[in-house]
Parts: sequence; C-alpha cells; structure tokens
Amino acid sequence: MSNIRIGLGVDFHQLVEGREFWLGGVLVPHHKGALGHSDADVLLHAICDAMLGALALGDIGVHFPDTDNTYKNIDSKILLSRCAQLIGEKGYQVVNVDSTLCLEAPKIKPYVPQMQAVIAERLRISVDDVSVKATTTEKMGFVGREEGVMAYATVLLEKYNN
Repeated sequence: MSNIRIGLGVDFHQLVEGREFWLGGVLVPHHKGALGHSDADVLLHAICDAMLGALALGDIGVHFPDTDNTYKNIDSKILLSRCAQLIGEKGYQVVNVDSTLCLEAPKIKPYVPQMQAVIAERLRISVDDVSVKATTTEKMGFVGREEGVMAYATVLLEKYNN
C-alpha cells in the first residue's frame, strides 16, 4: 500500500421545506434544508466518502447505514470525526481537502471560513489545508431548480511517519 492515497467523494440530497440546512458543519439560514437520515450535510458526507474511498473502506452508507436508527438525525460532524478515526486506525492522516458545493441558493461565501474551521478541527489539520468552493448549475437540472444540493470532495491522505 502506498504512503500517499487520494480519494474522491460525491453526495446529493433533496432540498425540502421544514428542514435545517447544514453545510460543512455550519447551520446556514435558508427556507429549505437537505433531506436525509442524518442531518444531511452533503459537504461533510462527500468528504467522508473521499476519505473512506482513498483507503478502499467503502462509503458512509457501509459504516453508518440509514437502516440503523443510531444514526437518525446524527450530526455529520460526528460522522466526519469517526471517518478520521477509521483512517487513523489504518495509519493514515488527511493532508488536505478540496471540495465544491453545487447549489443555486443561498450564497455560502459568508459561511466558508466557519466551514473550513469546523472541517479542519475535526480532521486535525490547518484551516489552510481545507478548500471549500461553491458553484451554481446556471439554473440547469435539479440543482438549478433548487430541488437538491450536491457536493464533491477530494482528499489526500498520507501514511504516518512511524
């Protein structure tokens, strides 16, 4: 197994009325929120999948199934910490995260520094090693119609120096 591993994660959630909108571990004010078994934080889920995928450990559905009520409405920051623990048990740590949110609204720029801080703290890396970007789909598709939100994340893992 290589000392350097890279992983890609992607996640999608429907947007519905009456749910809180959690993105990157931050509660973002909006008239819709993401629908899911957990708090449906699409960004943290994509990062989790990228971390797990880098070491061929499956995805968050394998480790935290939506058929298990233990994870009903769970804070995705807990899932992110648990994924960091899983890769740590394999002797790896996160070097950096590059992520992109795809949504029409709301604008997330004001919340990005807080998202970076939350992610960095949970992964025990510097804020400078966490990139959170956003784009729209120019009103096209389910994201453009504000029916859903999606996120992509890439992580680089490195084996501990023992």
